[in-house]
Amino acid sequence: MGYDLHHGNAFQVLEEEYDENSIHAVVTDPPYGVVEFETANVEKMREGKGGVWRIPPELDGNKRKPLPRFTVLSDSDKEKLRNFFKTFGEAVERVLRPGGHMFVATTQLLMHEVSKQLDEAGLERRDVLVRKTKTLRGGDRPKGAHERYDMVSSMPRVYWEPWLLYRKPLDGRLQDTLDTWQTGGLRRESEERPFTDLLEDGKTPKAETEIVKNAHPDPDDAEAHPNLKPQYLMRELCHAALPLQKGVILDPFMGSGSTIAAVHALEYNAIGIELDDTFFNMAENAIPNLAEVDTPVETRGDFAQQGDDSASLTDFS
Repeated sequence: MGYDLHHGNAFQVLEEEYDENSIHAVVTDPPYGVVEFETANVEKMREGKGGVWRIPPELDGNKRKPLPRFTVLSDSDKEKLRNFFKTFGEAVERVLRPGGHMFVATTQLLMHEVSKQLDEAGLERRDVLVRKTKTLRGGDRPKGAHERYDMVSSMPRVYWEPWLLYRKPLDGRLQDTLDTWQTGGLRRESEERPFTDLLEDGKTPKAETEIVKNAHPDPDDAEAHPNLKPQYLMRELCHAALPLQKGVILDPFMGSGSTIAAVHALEYNAIGIELDDTFFNMAENAIPNLAEVDTPVETRGDFAQQGDDSASLTDFS
């Protein structure tokens, strides 16, 4: 039971540090459009200057999180996205064990581009999970003509978030893959209820946002990660990802560490990789505190013996 964190390029770290068929599952929230997390655009976001990031106006005196504007991506940006996710798919396909699942957060506007590259990498698309969550994305009136077209929205207000579910092909039958690799299926929520593709875990609680904000290495510039996911959601996914409650979960785009914290709270093993200096430092500081957050997931009966059965990362090398 534990986690290893790497500060660096995910593709390089995976190539240099991890063997083929060494990872049981991947749960990650990658850069949706790639360009929004390039250094120049991240700095603009942190300075409140926008760029590819939309800095929403305050609502009832409350400061709102920046949102990436995927509608402004050029043909060149989209080609960069395709190349990025092609490399991502190939890197994950190499390190995943046969039957290993991958959960990938995405967006309605770009998930078809991401999905195509994962298909071509040799991974099997299994489902699209629907996370119910009310966001402030979309629903805006025409820019510069709010009053003239006050009953018009440029696009729907987004009330759900898609998560692509992929799997590396099985090694024989499902039962054979479970026997050999401890992968291939999804952990049920209980004997009566399987894992479902409708995720009703809600928005990120303010307390979790504050944990990450307080983990910022610069107190004078403290902001939470713009794509912070709730622990309830991440633990739901991480619980499903290991069908036999054994193995290692990888997040190659760790951000501020919500996936790693979820894995740690469930007493599984995790590997996190993050390129950005600030986000990496935030993750190091935030993970122990996020892992202390209580959710309904860890109260499930199948965790009663988890502490006794836990293994170290080296047991899966």
